[in-house]
Amino acid sequence: MSASTPNTAPSRVLIHVMVGAIADAEGRILVTKRPDHVHQGGLWEFPGGKLESGERPEQGLRRELAEELGIQVRASRPLIRVQHDYGDRQVLLDVHRVEDYCGVPAGCEGQPLDWLHPDAMEPSCFPAADRPIINALRLPAVLLITGDGADRPNAFIERLGCALADGVRLVQLRAHGLSDAKYSALAARAHALCESHQARLLLNRDPDSLGDVSRHGLHLTTGRLMGLEARPGRAGELVGASCHSARQLARACELGLDYAVLSPVKPTASHPEAAPLGWEGFASLVEPAGLPVYALGGLSPADLAAAFTHGAQGVAAIRGLWPA
Repeated sequence: MSASTPNTAPSRVLIHVMVGAIADAEGRILVTKRPDHVHQGGLWEFPGGKLESGERPEQGLRRELAEELGIQVRASRPLIRVQHDYGDRQVLLDVHRVEDYCGVPAGCEGQPLDWLHPDAMEPSCFPAADRPIINALRLPAVLLITGDGADRPNAFIERLGCALADGVRLVQLRAHGLSDAKYSALAARAHALCESHQARLLLNRDPDSLGDVSRHGLHLTTGRLMGLEARPGRAGELVGASCHSARQLARACELGLDYAVLSPVKPTASHPEAAPLGWEGFASLVEPAGLPVYALGGLSPADLAAAFTHGAQGVAAIRGLWPA
């Protein structure tokens, strides 16, 4: 092609797809199988379809699930938005949790259906773009970051027990002031307590210092995240990281982490010098991230609705969740 010849190669249009995450009473999620002859054929996916011109996302979701499953969506809320480039096409999966519907889901287009618990979903059986959705479904909406008092382990464990009794199901054990030995001892007690409440414990510590300490996953500081060449940790455990910029979120995605925590959304007493992102700033960083992101910084469960609206997995908090 000469320099004067215009480039007539068609640009790839971003395909906006509305997706529904529909749960049953046991917490299983409805999945459907793609026909063998279509793009990504033979793989399982979450039901939905292309948003039509002029439709609002909620309208498109209701229409697609009515056509595909024969149900009427009454209420839904955002879960995650995932952009993915397949090479031959680009897709934006706009995923909503369906919180209320009427009707019995059926394969109206002849597609097979199944109900799977998120922990039982095998990512390789889903299109690549769907895999962050699996992570989002496996994670709760609230992440507790433990607060002060780690130097008084008995009282600390009692406070953690109160948080778990209040419904917390994901805990990051943050106790930077402890020695490795004292941290490991506290982690062992916290893990046993979390197990008794069917909650998961993430250890915020250099993985090399942890040895065989029981855990459900790791949480990486920003410094550890940016110094890694590969995803750390054991097979099957959760791994996430603290982020403050688009570059750090991109690195978390490149390493295949399961989630990130982005802060600060609002001014915080612990880091008064940090300029808050605000909800709009948070949303602009999360949109291209490609993994579930918790909002952190001056937040509590009262901020969940705003967090969902702006693309968050939910909220992470110290003061907003750590019992007094």
